[in-house]
Amino acid sequence: MNHSGNRHWRRGLLALLLSMLAGHSWASHAWGTYHWARTANPFALQVGNNMTADWTTHLQLSVQDWNNPIGFGASSTPLKVMLVAGRSSKRTCSMVAGTTQVCNGKYGFNGWLGLASINISGGSHITQGTAKMNDSYFNLQSYNTPNEKRHVVCQEVAHTFGLDHQSVDGGSLNTCMDYFSNTGANAGSTLSTTPNAHDFEQLTLIYTHLDTVTTLAAGAGSASAADIDIGDDPRSWGVLVRQSANGRSSVYERENRNGSKTVTHVYWTQEAAQRCRSCDHRFETHDAQP
Repeated sequence: MNHSGNRHWRRGLLALLLSMLAGHSWASHAWGTYHWARTANPFALQVGNNMTADWTTHLQLSVQDWNNPIGFGASSTPLKVMLVAGRSSKRTCSMVAGTTQVCNGKYGFNGWLGLASINISGGSHITQGTAKMNDSYFNLQSYNTPNEKRHVVCQEVAHTFGLDHQSVDGGSLNTCMDYFSNTGANAGSTLSTTPNAHDFEQLTLIYTHLDTVTTLAAGAGSASAADIDIGDDPRSWGVLVRQSANGRSSVYERENRNGSKTVTHVYWTQEAAQRCRSCDHRFETHDAQP
């Protein structure tokens, strides 16, 4: 091979490596190493619907989206969502072993729109999860838009899959795993209300390896221990371990007496973030916004 051919070959190889690295970086938005333990792929995760009728429509659409990788340019998904009857009250949204329970309710003007919690055993295995939507804010005109509701429920449920955000800067990557806001001038926009191909790519990466045990409910699942649940008191979330630069995203961790860990992802309102981006918003005073 001549020198010109060597240069072309090296350039082609470099371009291929860079494209592979770029693709991997783009899809790298796992929530730590957290994943549901299972012995085969694909697997079904039971998602309990404890939502009112208006929210149920948005939840059903999101479940359809997460079960439709081909529709978003991906070839497959290891995780299939099985929507089942809920087993928690809307107010408490208690965890049920082996499942994700999804709820909405008037949780108060406490600064958060959405909250996702997962219980972890063995350092990385998700054993149960909950996702809550706060109607105290979603009943206000500024947040009560179908696209914002669909964006938030799609994101909070997916946190319990083990997914984190693709972006938290407020721009749209056209995935519900970013922090684009479908409010105000963007209320009519359907951007960021569904997964995209990179969400499914990340799920495939998270669930590449198989486990020798399963944490998935074979049947209806059983109620969790009371001290594992996340209550109304935000101090029950534990210690703040991470917060986005714009103040809209916080992650908390709490060590439980049984050796497990409860991890909570909080999606704050725009108003809470604007008031103090670097503050732990749990300890601020939050008022109803017009």
